[in-house]
Amino acid sequence: MSLFLVTYFFVYSLLHLYLFLKAKTACHFGLGTGVALGVFMVVMVATPVAVRLIDRQGAIVFARGLAYLGYTWMGLVFLLFCLSLCVDLYNLALRLVAVITGAPTARLLLTGQKAFLTLLLLGLALGLWATAEAWRIRLEHLEVRTANLPPDLHQLKVAQITDLHLGLIVGERRLERVLSLIREAEPDLLVCTGDLVDAQMDHLNHLASLLDQVKPPLGKFAVLGNHEFYAGIDQSERFLRLAGFTILRGTRDLPGGLFAVVGVDDPVALSRRAGSLTPDEQEAEALAAPGSRPFTLLLKHRPSVRAESLGQYDLQLSGHTHKGQIFPFTLITRLWFPRQDGFYRLAGGSFLYVSRGTGTWGPPMRFLARPEVTLITVTRTSG
Repeated sequence: MSLFLVTYFFVYSLLHLYLFLKAKTACHFGLGTGVALGVFMVVMVATPVAVRLIDRQGAIVFARGLAYLGYTWMGLVFLLFCLSLCVDLYNLALRLVAVITGAPTARLLLTGQKAFLTLLLLGLALGLWATAEAWRIRLEHLEVRTANLPPDLHQLKVAQITDLHLGLIVGERRLERVLSLIREAEPDLLVCTGDLVDAQMDHLNHLASLLDQVKPPLGKFAVLGNHEFYAGIDQSERFLRLAGFTILRGTRDLPGGLFAVVGVDDPVALSRRAGSLTPDEQEAEALAAPGSRPFTLLLKHRPSVRAESLGQYDLQLSGHTHKGQIFPFTLITRLWFPRQDGFYRLAGGSFLYVSRGTGTWGPPMRFLARPEVTLITVTRTSG
């Protein structure tokens, strides 16, 4: 069993045990209710793994229904855990005040069945809000000014999608909304910065056909995210090509001879030994030396910045973080990726834009991390 699965089962089981004990303490339910709730929680912990196994067997309808149930429950568990933890910290603070000052604080404590049920209703309300937010994909606009565009190219419009995670949960309806926003943007170029797919793709060819209908005049380019490798590199590349993308793996392209697009694999390629040239743009020698290059877009799934590459590209586009997807998980992802969303000015005249992502992974929810399709308008300046 992989370290990821061991960690997943350990942490997710602890979250369920914590909530089970909170419910037991607050509601004082009997043995029968406790056993039923415990069995349900055990099944929910195992559900994400079961979904993958069932999907591989081709039982798509059953796998999709189980995925919605299991991953929606996962989102609710996370929200309830965070709310309950806040209440515990609040109660602890009141008890400390009582011990230190002798002030009567017992009447201010949030305990008992009524407090727990209120917490449960609040968690459900936040879950509904987060589910609705995941569907409200917005078209974000970003303008970048540069002197590096050629004289005959005054403006370049680049649409970015990332982390769509097409699969059992994110399907045709969500993709149609995304494609509608892309058509509205009328980009010259479409790029995908990884994790376009999520799982088995034997049943996703119709989604590739929908993507293939979008044909910007300067083409479509994609790089491989970690989930392309998890799903299987051969079928991921096949899907991307059916969708009309040119895949960049440590390579570069010159659309119309006007500018450069450089792309590298996600670092997980090294552990998967997937035949990648390199996940490092420096080792790939895909970047030109400063002062002798055209305007250059660098596509990297993760928002990691190589100091050695600064000044050798104009704009890096990345994703991966989802901005945490469900707050307050945002605070955790920021520890690994300080530049986890938005626009950043880097040294050497380079820029970075990190998308919040277009779809969802796991729970079909987003809370304070609304999904986006990004339209970057690059405008030529005289200096």
